[in-house]
Order: sequence, then C-alpha cells, then structure tokens
Amino acid sequence: MSGTLANRTALVTGGAGGIGSAICRRFAREGATVMAADIAGLDKVGDAGIRPLQLDITSEESVTAAFAALSEEWGRLDILVNAAGIEIEKTIEETTLAEWNRIFAINVTGMFLVSKHALPLLRQSKAASVINFGSYDGFIADPGLAAYCATKGAVHALTRAMACDHGPEGIRVNAICPGYVDTPMLQSFFGESGDIESLRQAVRDVHPMRTYGQPEDIANLVNWLASDEARYASGQLWVLDGGLSAQVQQMRL
Repeated sequence: MSGTLANRTALVTGGAGGIGSAICRRFAREGATVMAADIAGLDKVGDAGIRPLQLDITSEESVTAAFAALSEEWGRLDILVNAAGIEIEKTIEETTLAEWNRIFAINVTGMFLVSKHALPLLRQSKAASVINFGSYDGFIADPGLAAYCATKGAVHALTRAMACDHGPEGIRVNAICPGYVDTPMLQSFFGESGDIESLRQAVRDVHPMRTYGQPEDIANLVNWLASDEARYASGQLWVLDGGLSAQVQQMRL
C-alpha cells in the first residue's frame, strides 16, 4: 500500500460489520491508527493497527465518554466514518413505531451524535474528513424498505448540511451511497429458504455489470475520500452501485 494515511487517526462506527471492518483494514494498511467502534462483534477486531471500542451510538453518554477518552489519547481526529446502520424490510404499514424509532436512532441520530461530539477533535486536524453512509435507496426506493429509505434520505441531507456548516473550519464531509454489497446484511436479505443461489444470481443480473459489490470496493472509495487526493471533494453523495441506479427501470427482486 502507498501509506496515504500515515500518521492519521481514524474512528469507524460499525467497525465490526462487513463494510466497516473492510474500511478499518484498509485504513490500517495505509498507515492510519484506527479505532473500530461497534456495540457488538468486537471480538472479531484484532488486525494490526486496529483497536476495538465498544460504543452505543444511540447513547449520548456513551458517545461523549468515547470522545473524552480519544481526546486524552489522540488530541485530534483526522477521519470519521459513520458506517453503522441497520435495515428493516417492511412497508410503513408493517413497520411498528418502535421499529421506526430504532432505525432512525441508529442510522440518523447515531450519525448526528457521533459527528457532533467529534467536531472538537476534527477541528484540531489539518486534514479532517467525515464520510457518512447513505445508500442508493436514498435516491430511489426498493419495495418493502420504507423506513430504511427514509433514513438514508435524511443522511444525504444532513451530509450536505454538515459540509456547508463545517467546510469553513477545514472539515470535508461526504457520503457514500452503495448499492448491493456482499455483507451479512445482504445475506439476511437472501434468507434461508427457497433457491438462494437463484436469488443471488438475480441480484447480480439486475446490475449492468452483472455483479454486486464487495466490501473492499467500498473501502477503496472511503480511503480516497479520507486522503489528501480528495482535498477538494466535499458535500457530495458518491454512488457506488455497479450502475444499478443508472437504469431506467429495475427488476423487482
């Protein structure tokens, strides 16, 4: 690797997840000191240069305690990746209020809390970059993902607002909007019944490139956005979906 993030500090929420862990590994290979933050699954975090941090992003007390510790240890934060998120596969009629509140608490409020309390440390960086996770579902909608689509639309709007508010402070803010990526979340979509391989192939075929993404594909773009090569990139929603959303009409899976 090129060491593009040498001597940088990075915090990745959802760091034990499929995409989050790939981002952590890429950052570490590029020379960054990485904290993988998650509420569970941290026993799988153990690569060189990556440290686990148990964090409940829906709890302001948990978030403030984490940043107090990081402030004492690092004194600055160069890269923040808000990758934590969940999906609910329901229409609004099927979605309970508790489910609606939970998905917004994790996908939107958690991003708000982490970003808010990261700002004092980000201001101490000479190359601060915040990368949020939206989705192509924030632009167009998959059937049966109503609450998820709503949260990603909110992430997109908040990303732009943060970029406008904090750009004058030298803080760049962007969002990555993936399509289908081979993660545990996608595997849960496939389920356990019926002909799973046929469904997998149908998902591949709906893409113009005839494949869905890998976590490393997303990590590559995150790494670029975190680096000095992207120093003029801010306030943008970067779609990475194998051409899926470029089509006039998509197959219903």
